[in-house]
Amino acid sequence: LVGRVLAPFSITVTPCDVPIEWKATSLLFLSAGNHDTQEVSKSQKASSMVSTIFNYKGNSVETYMGMSSHSALYLLEFLSTERDTHITVYLTTDTTSGHLYPELPMDPRIDVIGIGHTTVTLTWKHSPSVLQHRESIQYCLLVNEKHNYKSLCAAESAIRSSGMKLPPTLALSLSPYLLEPQQVMILSNSELSIINKVSSGEVRQVCVGTKNTYTVPNLSPSTQYYFDVFIVNLLTNASATYTGTFARTLEEPEPKVTELKDGKVVHVVLDGKKQKFYSLQYQARHKKIHFTFQLCRGQIRVHITRNGKTVASENLSGLRYFSLKGKVLDTYLVQLRSTEESNSSVKVQASPHFHKPLFPLLPESLKIKSFSKLRTCRSVTIAWLGTQEESKYCVYRKRIEEDQIWRELQSADRCSGPESRHKSEKVLCKYFYDLNLQRAVTTETIKGLEAGTLYLFDVYLFGPSGIPVRYHSKVVKTRKKC
Repeated sequence: LVGRVLAPFSITVTPCDVPIEWKATSLLFLSAGNHDTQEVSKSQKASSMVSTIFNYKGNSVETYMGMSSHSALYLLEFLSTERDTHITVYLTTDTTSGHLYPELPMDPRIDVIGIGHTTVTLTWKHSPSVLQHRESIQYCLLVNEKHNYKSLCAAESAIRSSGMKLPPTLALSLSPYLLEPQQVMILSNSELSIINKVSSGEVRQVCVGTKNTYTVPNLSPSTQYYFDVFIVNLLTNASATYTGTFARTLEEPEPKVTELKDGKVVHVVLDGKKQKFYSLQYQARHKKIHFTFQLCRGQIRVHITRNGKTVASENLSGLRYFSLKGKVLDTYLVQLRSTEESNSSVKVQASPHFHKPLFPLLPESLKIKSFSKLRTCRSVTIAWLGTQEESKYCVYRKRIEEDQIWRELQSADRCSGPESRHKSEKVLCKYFYDLNLQRAVTTETIKGLEAGTLYLFDVYLFGPSGIPVRYHSKVVKTRKKC
């Protein structure tokens, strides 16, 4: 790396991770003439004097300040003895302007003024450079779970090593008129060493302008984080590092527990995006306990423990019963969680074994069957299974379009009853049962339909409690021509 300078000058070198060795050498010519590096003859080299003016070993930021001569050539040499690494080099002949390199305040510490479960609020003293050159100075904050960084350059190296691609260099976008005459910028590998809103698994950064207070969001509970603040000159890319700090976020609060009472139905709505458990607690007053779950919407995982030991865990589907036997005063904890990103909902009941059942006796299958050969332009024949218990069944129909099928089937609230339907959609209600389950099946022909039209059919089963169970919806299209 070769540079030719005039008058006073300074060189600042920042090792990005491992220690390096570097030195500055001056080549002083004793004879007059053209001293361009491409035209120095052997005789001229013989009449020159070489001397090392500065050398350093380590990984700290070091600055050399000196006086240049008209007949001198300066050589900077860098050596990494451990492994490939990155450095930043800043050279300038304008040593009188303090704003080229940002200043730290007298107290460069970062203060933690607030800690939450997923947030940490930080504040720091303003840099004098911000007060003088607000338009070209900004603060950048780094957050990671490993350690503090000595420099912005060190953070860049960590991001490089983690596989993140840095944004295109800003060096080419800096307009010439932004730089004062006689200023020289030397960039490592032709890159301007600044990260702009880059994030990765190890290090994430946000630049906050000239604000000196910031709340870091989206952190994990009960996790230790390290925070570094850098004051960056956007024109020169020079930066200064505040004294880093660390903080541990608060433990996640225990989820609220809702008490279940004998026979009472609880309707639970779960937020799929947060993926958190919803907890219900039940204290048994009898040895045998029944838990009933009716999945209304979405997909839900249920986990049941008795006195801290797991007794059931599975994904819910439709209507599900759990019959458990334990001791009087056993404590049951029911935990529910949505397994998809959209909201899910479920109805839950806990009761002793002799309690009046919440739902009616169910058939072997809740599917509705349609008979293709019995379809006409104006009618459709459907069938469904019944039980050995006399129950009421109500049939509803709804005309739909092709592009509505998926939405109707996926978004249907399986817990909603006929009260949510329009009166015009009701076809009929009937009672039936058969003690022989092989014959507990009924058919119905729905007439008065339009040709070549899609219809959504629903059957509702009502038991002694009056709470309905909805069969799986069936879509059937009438014949176009007969």
